[in-house]
Amino acid sequence: MFLSKLQISAAAALVTATALFLPSRAAFAADSASSDPILKAMQAELDREKAQLLLPGMQKPYFIEYRIDDFSTYEVLANYGALVREESGHQRIVRVTVRVGDYTTDSSTNRGEGSAQYVATEENPEAIRYALWTATDDAYKNALRGYTAKLAALKRFETPPEGKDFAPLADPSKPVIHIAPLVSLSIDRDDWRKRIVDASGLYATDPEVRGNAANVQYSSANLRAIAVNRYLVNTEGTVTRQGYTAFADNVSVGTQAPDGMQLSRDNGSTATTAAGLESWADLRKREIDNLKNLEALRNAPLVSSDDYHGPVLFSGDAAADLFTALFLPNVQAVRPQMGTTARTQGAYTSSYHSRVLPDFLSVIDNPLTTTVDGRSLLGAYEVDDEGVPAQPVPVVTNGTLENYLIGRTPIRDFAQSNGHGRAAIGQAAHASSGVLIVKASQPTPKAALFAKLTTMAKDQGHDVYYVETLGGPLAPRVLYLVHADGTRTLVRGAVFDELDTRSLRSDILAAGDDAYIDNSIAPVPSTTIAPSLLFDDIGVKRANTAQQKLPYYPPPQMQ
Repeated sequence: MFLSKLQISAAAALVTATALFLPSRAAFAADSASSDPILKAMQAELDREKAQLLLPGMQKPYFIEYRIDDFSTYEVLANYGALVREESGHQRIVRVTVRVGDYTTDSSTNRGEGSAQYVATEENPEAIRYALWTATDDAYKNALRGYTAKLAALKRFETPPEGKDFAPLADPSKPVIHIAPLVSLSIDRDDWRKRIVDASGLYATDPEVRGNAANVQYSSANLRAIAVNRYLVNTEGTVTRQGYTAFADNVSVGTQAPDGMQLSRDNGSTATTAAGLESWADLRKREIDNLKNLEALRNAPLVSSDDYHGPVLFSGDAAADLFTALFLPNVQAVRPQMGTTARTQGAYTSSYHSRVLPDFLSVIDNPLTTTVDGRSLLGAYEVDDEGVPAQPVPVVTNGTLENYLIGRTPIRDFAQSNGHGRAAIGQAAHASSGVLIVKASQPTPKAALFAKLTTMAKDQGHDVYYVETLGGPLAPRVLYLVHADGTRTLVRGAVFDELDTRSLRSDILAAGDDAYIDNSIAPVPSTTIAPSLLFDDIGVKRANTAQQKLPYYPPPQMQ
C-alpha cells in the first residue's frame, strides 16, 4: 500500500519548501517515500493496525511507531600476525512502540516501552508485515499492562506529574518526511585483511621493536564496519529513511611490568568511511609507537606512594574522555521517577541556570555539524530517531547550564524535544548527544599551556602531571611527571582521586586551542570535541591493586 494522503501531501509540502534550494533531493525524497518496498509494507501494516488494534473493553492506542533497522556488518580480527576471524552479516530488527492513554499520561516508562524481534532480510512484504503484526500485538499487551500499573501508582501521590509523558509534534499538521539515500558497506576487504594481520604481527617482524618482542604478552588488531539503514513510520504521519556507515580499526598490545602490573596500549581510528581511516603508513607508525611506549611503561617507575593534589594537564584526547564520562550523562535528560519533583536524573538535576563549568567554557551539541578540519563526524544527523529534525542546542553558555538534551520524553521546563532522541539498534530511543563541542572563549596555545604547567611546578616547588591518554574507568594510561625544567618522566600505576563534576566546575584554569575529535560508534554514533584542559587541583595516587604473577617461562622463540 502506498503512503496515506496526509503523508503524500506532507511530502509535497516538503518538496515545495525545499525545491528552490535542493530540487533533485526533494524530488528524490518524494519518489522514494512512495516506492520503497520496506516503507510501503510498514505503512500498509500501520494503517491496518490503526483501524483494527483494539482489545474488547480496553483502550485504543493513541500512538504507534514502527522502526526497522537494516544493518550489514564486517569484522576482521588477527592475533600475533595471523588471521583469527573474518565475518560479515546482514540482519534486520523491527521495533514497535505502542502507547496507550494520551500525551499527558500514557503507558510509557523509563525502561523503554515496545517490542522487538528479528525480521527477514529478503524483500518480502508479507514477512515484514507478519513480523510487525506479532510485535505490535506484544507491544499493545505490554502497554495495556503498563498503563494500568501506572495509573495505580499515580494514585499514591498527591501532586500530579508536572509535564506530559510524551511530547507532541511542535506542529502536528507538519509531520516529518525525510528520505535519504540508502547506504552500504564499501571497503577493500583484501587490503584491510592484510593490514590487520600485518599490524598484529609488527611486534615480531619490525626491526624497530623486534628486540622487545619477548616482553609482549598479546598483540591483536581488528577492523569493524557497519552500515545501518533505519526506517521509521508512525501514526502522526512521520516517515523517515536514513542511514549511516561507521568504520573503526584498533590495535591492542599488552605486557606486564617486572612487578607483575598489567600494562596495555589500545587505540585506533574511527571514521564514517573506510577512506577516512588512517593509512597503512599511519597505522604502522602508531603501532610501532604503541610498542615502544609499552616497553617504556614496562620500565617506568611507579607513581609516588605519597598522595598528590595539584596541577594536572589533560590532553585533548583525555579531555574528550572526561566530558564523555562526567558531563554527557548529566545533560542527557532522563525523566525522574514518579512522585519526585526533580527535573531530571544525575548530577545536574538541580543545576539548570547554574554554573557547571568555568565561565570561559561553553558547550554546544550540534548534530548538523558534519565535518571539522576535514574530518567527517559520526555523530552528525539530520533527523533524530524519533522523527524530530536535529537542531543545535547550546547546553552550556559561559559556564552556565542553559539546556539539556531532550528527546520526546519531556522534563520540567522542557516540554518539547530538541531533536536528540537517539536509539541503538533494536532499542528504544533515549536522549543522547550527537556532536558535542567544547569551546573556550580565550583558548591558550598548547605550548603556552605546557609553559603554564611548568611555571606552576616551579611556583609550587614540586613536580606536576600531564595525562596523554586515559583508560577505563577514567584511569590514566599514559601519565607523565612534569618537572620544573619542562622535562618529563613516564610513570605508571596511578589513579585519580575525587575527579568528578565538581572538578569540571571549579578546577579548570585554562583550555587549549587544540580541539580533539573523538568519534564513537556505540551505543549510538556520537562525537565529542574537546581541547586540552589544565586543572589546578586534581588528586593523583598510587592504585591499590594486587599484581598478577609473571609467566613462569618465556614465549616461543621467534624464527
